[in-house]
Amino acid sequence: MLKLIPATDRYHASPTNWLSSYYLLSFADYNDPDNEHFGALRAFNDVTIQGKSGYPQQPRSEMEIVTLVLEGELQHDDTIGNRGSVSKGDAQRITAGTGLAHAEMNATDTPTHIFQIWLMPGQKGLAPSYERKDVKLFGTSNELIPVASGQKVLEDLLYVNSNSTIYWCNLDAEQTVRFKTFPIRNTFIYVLEGQIFVNGLDVGTSDQLRATNEHVLEIQATADARFVLLDLPATPANY
Repeated sequence: MLKLIPATDRYHASPTNWLSSYYLLSFADYNDPDNEHFGALRAFNDVTIQGKSGYPQQPRSEMEIVTLVLEGELQHDDTIGNRGSVSKGDAQRITAGTGLAHAEMNATDTPTHIFQIWLMPGQKGLAPSYERKDVKLFGTSNELIPVASGQKVLEDLLYVNSNSTIYWCNLDAEQTVRFKTFPIRNTFIYVLEGQIFVNGLDVGTSDQLRATNEHVLEIQATADARFVLLDLPATPANY
């Protein structure tokens, strides 16, 4: 079953002079009991942070938080001793586990655009940890590139404590990628830019597609497109 959610149905958090956030699932001041999670996906936020601003230190626990930097630069700082810059094309993973606090700031003069993805962990009580990688989001074209995964057989990417995989794709017009899935898995697609055609549905910029009980997704770009695809357990552990 496929469910298309158009860009106009996203929740736009009250914008400030330094922050614009679109929440695709219930988060912060957006409360929708029917949109609390999608399989193991707990939150997906499309965020633009203006220059010389950002999130001050905030406490987190029992969550895997993956941030993809689409434009600009982010300065990470946390209470377990990690500090550093995350630039366009990079990704970072925070295992909040038993608890930490972190700040994410844009120290530059230009806006920073990020996707922030929260996954429910496969188990609770993990030690907090942090990892950053240059995953070259905008390098390879016309294939699904794994960025973060709980599958240890996949190398040279961020490890998340969830039976989930986050893929990125830069798909040229008229090109097709095929994603095999299972009825016990959920698939989530969000389009950064462009237009794709998925199993009979047109999915445009900032649209999201949620797939359940599917076997194969045929994804064709009808215009040059960039999108993220999440492969998720339909029923996350411990929740």
